Amino acid sequence: MNEQTWVLLRGLTRESAHWGDFPVRLLRALRVQQPEARLELLDLPGNGDKHRQSSPTHVTDMMEDCRGELRRRGVPPPYQVLAMSLGAMVASDWASRYPGELQAVVLINTSLRPFSAFFRRLRPSNYWPLVMLSLFRLSLRQREARVLSMTTRLQKQPDQVLEDWVSIQRRHPVRRRNALRQLLAAARYRASLARPEPPMLLLCSQGDALVDWRCSQAISRAWGAPLRLHAHAGHDLPLDDGDWVARNVADWLHVREVVGQSSPMPL
Repeated sequence: MNEQTWVLLRGLTRESAHWGDFPVRLLRALRVQQPEARLELLDLPGNGDKHRQSSPTHVTDMMEDCRGELRRRGVPPPYQVLAMSLGAMVASDWASRYPGELQAVVLINTSLRPFSAFFRRLRPSNYWPLVMLSLFRLSLRQREARVLSMTTRLQKQPDQVLEDWVSIQRRHPVRRRNALRQLLAAARYRASLARPEPPMLLLCSQGDALVDWRCSQAISRAWGAPLRLHAHAGHDLPLDDGDWVARNVADWLHVREVVGQSSPMPL
């Protein structure tokens, strides 16, 4: 049993290296409740180590690729998943289709049809910048600088983050075709109206300039999942305030454990 295996999934055109030092922060916080916790960082097809592959245009195909990758690594279920943005759509699809494989799910700054309108799932102020990123031939540094400005708000060393991101893209360049295919997959994905069985926590930031925080609020209300809000961070919440994310995940696990211990035993 791998009940303490955490799978981490990033979002649109991002790879596992974009987590920065967040995995270290998360693991430190998790081991208070789960001493044997381990992390598996996965890249969606078209990103990271899989940048030469074609990105699927359906979220379900991305999810099946993640399941296959874990099998190839020899890591059997059950899993706990922490995912953001497009990765969170993958996680929600996973929870709906294979609930027995997931022990817990944490969704960060995501949006799902049918719970929110398109103009909230992607703020209108980002339509033109995203078109520019997808269609215009910007330099690598210009492209990453625009993404950084759209997704972060609390960076104390933005120049260093930008250097790191440029290095990542040079190592694993994401093709424009794959970026568009990932955007299409996100736009067409429709989540189940029924609440997924695995326990779920929603984290989001009210300072998210890319996705309206009320999208997470809508999911919370529809599925009855707890929601915790960060007042200032941007869309890339784990990068802007990784300690806050890690602390809230650990607190949620602690509450679940306490509630589980206090519940009466079934007859």
